[in-house]
Amino acid sequence: MKKKRELFSELRKKKGTQAKVAADNEISEVYVRMIENGTFTPGRDLMFRLASYFNTDVTELFADYFKKYFGQYR
Repeated sequence: MKKKRELFSELRKKKGTQAKVAADNEISEVYVRMIENGTFTPGRDLMFRLASYFNTDVTELFADYFKKYFGQYR
């Protein structure tokens, strides 16, 4: 089982519900839930759009992805 993306979850809660974040980013609520729970990693463009939306660095928001494919990124 994948590990929940804690930073994503924390930042999402500051913005509101999963439904609000989904609507703001023109994606489905299910997609937001899957990203937050770590069961799915979005494509590059959506990664950067979400990082911008949450005003954070993409490598921090998706640290699990960058660590898996690029080793200890930071």
